[in-house]
This record gives sequence, structure tokens and C-alpha cells, in this order.
Amino acid sequence: MTFNEDQPPEWITQAKARGLGNVLGLALDVLEPLGPLGAQVVWLTQPVLGLWIPRATLGELAEALDAPGGVERLRHMLESHE
Repeated sequence: MTFNEDQPPEWITQAKARGLGNVLGLALDVLEPLGPLGAQVVWLTQPVLGLWIPRATLGELAEALDAPGGVERLRHMLESHE
């Protein structure tokens, strides 16, 4: 997965607009050490989480957890783009 460094994914923009940036940052902190295992947890819980979170968003998160440096790129976008 590749992110456009100039434009964060829509779900990051939406989370920040709703004041959930800190919650998303905390979720990244919890999931990051799990790496690929965390990605599998997201994939496995996607049917249930998909009731509240768009499945495309969950897919992007799972791919970021699985990719080397993916979480760090998400965190950078979360912190740097207003």
C-alpha cells in the first residue's frame, strides 16, 4: 500500500475532524507492536467492525500494519496534517 504523503486517507481526515485523532493515535500505539498479527486481527474482526467502520478503511489499516513503516506513515499523517 502506498499513501500520498501530501493527502492523508479520507478516514484520517474524518477522524481528525470529529476530534478522534487522539483515539486513532492510541489505536495505532496498541496495534503497532503486533505488526502483522495486528493486521490479521483487523482482518478477522472486519465483519463486526465493518458495522461501524467502512471496510475499505479497515483494509487500509490492516495493510499499514502489515507493511514495513506503514504505521509510522499513518502516525506522521495524523500528526502533521490539519
